[in-house]
Amino acid sequence: MKKTTALLSAAALLATTALASAETLRWARAGDALTLDPHAQNEGPTHTVRHQMYEPLIIRDVTGAFEPALATDWAPKEGDPNVWVFNLRQGVKFHDGADFNAEDVVFSFERAKQPNSDMKELINSITEVRAVDDFTVEIVTDGPNPILPSNLTNLFMMDKGWSEANNTVNVQDFEGGEITFATTNANGTGPYVLTSREPDVKTVMTRNEDYWGRDQFPMEISEIVYTPIQNAATRVAAMLSGEVDFLQDMPVQDLERVNNAPGLVVKQAPQNRVIFFGMNQGADDIEADNVDGKNPLADVRVRRAMSMAMNRDAIQQVVMRGQSQPAGMIAPPFVNGWTADMDAESSTDIEGAKALMEEAGYGDGFSIRLDCPNDRYVNDEGICQAAVGMLAQIGVTVNLDAKPKAQHFPLITDGKTDFYMLGWGVPTYDSEYIFNFLVHGRESDIGTWNGTGFDNDELDAKIKSLASNTDLEARNADIASIWRVVQDEQLYIPIHHQVLNWGMTDKMGIEVDPEDQPKVKYFSVN
Repeated sequence: MKKTTALLSAAALLATTALASAETLRWARAGDALTLDPHAQNEGPTHTVRHQMYEPLIIRDVTGAFEPALATDWAPKEGDPNVWVFNLRQGVKFHDGADFNAEDVVFSFERAKQPNSDMKELINSITEVRAVDDFTVEIVTDGPNPILPSNLTNLFMMDKGWSEANNTVNVQDFEGGEITFATTNANGTGPYVLTSREPDVKTVMTRNEDYWGRDQFPMEISEIVYTPIQNAATRVAAMLSGEVDFLQDMPVQDLERVNNAPGLVVKQAPQNRVIFFGMNQGADDIEADNVDGKNPLADVRVRRAMSMAMNRDAIQQVVMRGQSQPAGMIAPPFVNGWTADMDAESSTDIEGAKALMEEAGYGDGFSIRLDCPNDRYVNDEGICQAAVGMLAQIGVTVNLDAKPKAQHFPLITDGKTDFYMLGWGVPTYDSEYIFNFLVHGRESDIGTWNGTGFDNDELDAKIKSLASNTDLEARNADIASIWRVVQDEQLYIPIHHQVLNWGMTDKMGIEVDPEDQPKVKYFSVN
């Protein structure tokens, strides 16, 4: 992004004083972590906050490559392809001083498989986790699982003793509104220690001077003050006035303004995330519409017509100010299984959409409620507002209900929405992750984010087989065939792939992570 001369207010000039105390990072974004419980919610901003305090066995660096965290190395067991062996890092301590060992790993995996865990889809192929000794763990799967490590990069390790002492052995029932000790307290092995937590207000973390990687990473930030600021104008004002050093959710309409301000810079990269709408096709009748006795979304012609009404180029140019890539499938280009041909399949055709509506018996249209978050994705409510006008062109009257993500997401996981916005990142870089959460029929340990009601036993079996298929050519063929069903059934209405824009002081040394998960231990201060 090119810098140009601009007139700035006196407040904006104060931005040059940002990071005056080089050790404190004042970090803001639109929304807060939903919970600190390591296994209660599989959600990007929630993981991001927890990554500062907790650690998984493996993480990804900013290039997407694996990097050892609490495991130093891992490999399939010689002679037994159903077992992965992880050697653990020695000398690691939790924030309360307790030693980290294999017992904590076994406990954490067992906890993450509980019914209330939002991480269980990632490890549903695991049948047993056993401690061979204090620093060796074997993970047994129900068949060879060549991509198991990819599923572990956000699976955080907890201290068994701390969990037992604080009555937090069980995962928080987030959807049920439960609050536990782990909801607002943390005891990880990570580079930062929780100092204070005020949900939706402020979270303060201080550097862990006893961190095992203290000498391996820059670790130049001694204190993190994380502040959620939902209002876009207020976020930008805080950046320009010098109250914020690092702004993760940059409003697209203010990119040039911030980038032109002295002492500030905007860094940009494609994100591993796609934005789309989901439709409840599985119910015989739905509550959110004005059609009695039947469900218009159950007709693929209606779903296809609604997709054809979406003008993705207009959303890209007007709503996103060019900061998106129109999508035709719900997989980002980073992901194994994505193809340019499928990603180009969604196109705008108002007359064709009207004809499909007429053919389906809805020539006069219908009304429906659209549930949308207003503090999660870039311009999420603005995209939904644009969709309201676009769908009106084919007779679909949309009543928009936008609310914070903490209220929005349970509507999807509890099956209480019929038409909704969702965004999906793919930390495994493989289509299996998408299928497990969004395509497989909803069961206790899989398909928990599939609000479409779609359920196909034959396809489910094929999805489950992906975890143990070591013939990569055959596996990729299965992935392609599953995508073909997803596309033909119009399970979702893809909108676009997000582009990340991080605003920061020019003293900050950090590159944009395609996962949108900054890890402050990598930050340096120039």
